[in-house]
Amino acid sequence: MNNNSFSIKLYHGYGHTHNLVVYGHAFKFRAESKQNYSNNLFVNIRYLFRLFLLKPYPRAEVRLTFENQVILQQTEYDGFFKFEWQAAENISAGWHNVKAELLDEHGQVLAECSGNVYVPHITQYAFISDIDDTVMVSHSATIGRRLRELFIKNPRTRKTFQNVARHYELLALSHTDAAHPNPFFYVSSSEWNLYDYLLETFRFNKLPEGVFLLNQIKRWKNLIKTGKTGHEGKLIRVMRILDAFPNQKFVFFGDNSQQDPDIYSSIALRYPKNIEAIYIRNIRPERTAYTEALLAKVEELHIHTCLFTDSQQAIDHSAGIGLISLDKI
Repeated sequence: MNNNSFSIKLYHGYGHTHNLVVYGHAFKFRAESKQNYSNNLFVNIRYLFRLFLLKPYPRAEVRLTFENQVILQQTEYDGFFKFEWQAAENISAGWHNVKAELLDEHGQVLAECSGNVYVPHITQYAFISDIDDTVMVSHSATIGRRLRELFIKNPRTRKTFQNVARHYELLALSHTDAAHPNPFFYVSSSEWNLYDYLLETFRFNKLPEGVFLLNQIKRWKNLIKTGKTGHEGKLIRVMRILDAFPNQKFVFFGDNSQQDPDIYSSIALRYPKNIEAIYIRNIRPERTAYTEALLAKVEELHIHTCLFTDSQQAIDHSAGIGLISLDKI
């Protein structure tokens, strides 16, 4: 339900009984941005532009309803809000529905939406993956090529690396069943503006459903700077996930086009018992030796590592260390 042009958006959340987290944004205005998956350059540019055509709603009241609990929160200066709470009763593993309402100063509902929170089994693996140049071909280290990829392609024509979806699907079902998949967290320096774009790309390419953790929202005038900030923020976002699930064993996926090897190795040094393996896609051959040196230090902590150029190599490695059952390959 929308009243005038006010709107509210929830993103997939995560957690367990004692620590549930969900993020969202409130807007005074947000352009309609229905994608028709055209191959026309100007249609795609218009769609992308409209994802950044918005006016956040700062210091607004948001009401979250989860089962019988009601929690109030205020949005930040950019319309962003975060709910973090403890469930009144034990929560079963799986997806759980939440509802958010944007309120005016009199407590009247301006807009509402629903979302989902994922609770994994405590015994499961959890996977944290970068997006650009790890899952999707993005050329993120080169501004011209990165923008060309973003402007020319639509969510269904963006190219993902061969076998990456197969690898992630095998991992999602590792030591579990289809009803209780292992959780995936997709962490990126891309902005929240691109959430629907990325969600459609991942669903179209049959990548596991997961929780996206993106970067601060941008306005249209900063569109050409998309994806260029937030590497230190990425480090913080990954550590928050580990703090939320102290009993899970994590596997990281990234690439060496930018900062992933540094970020993941520094986290491994801080949380050595929580990390099962680190996978780095070798996007920049000139950084191979540097990446190998970082991963060698990680190996000393008895953490598996794999520097790969093709996802089939990563699949074989996962099978070799028991992450994937050989009978499923």
